[in-house]
Amino acid sequence: MRAAQGAVGVEDGHGGGMAMQFTRVVSPVEDMEIWNASSDGFSFVISYESRGGPGFHGPPGYVASWRSLSLNMGAIRVSGSPFKTLAEAEEACKATLGYLARDLDGE
Repeated sequence: MRAAQGAVGVEDGHGGGMAMQFTRVVSPVEDMEIWNASSDGFSFVISYESRGGPGFHGPPGYVASWRSLSLNMGAIRVSGSPFKTLAEAEEACKATLGYLARDLDGE
């Protein structure tokens, strides 16, 4: 898979500007929708699921998940998934990153 043009930026919530840059991933499976971004030691993925057709199957919507880049652990679904829009999924990732970053800082 390779990244496509047309990235969508997400602010970090700490006044630091662009913490994550979501980029659509080009897949060999036609019509599969996947975006990814990394920031502060965490990786985020948003995928579109539908009940039928190509791609991921499940309740319709944008499913967001995250994982640590430094720990050997599986992905964790972002609370509220699936979301109705990509923008809602991005905002949930931004909020999750803010929570994770605060937790690392000991706040």
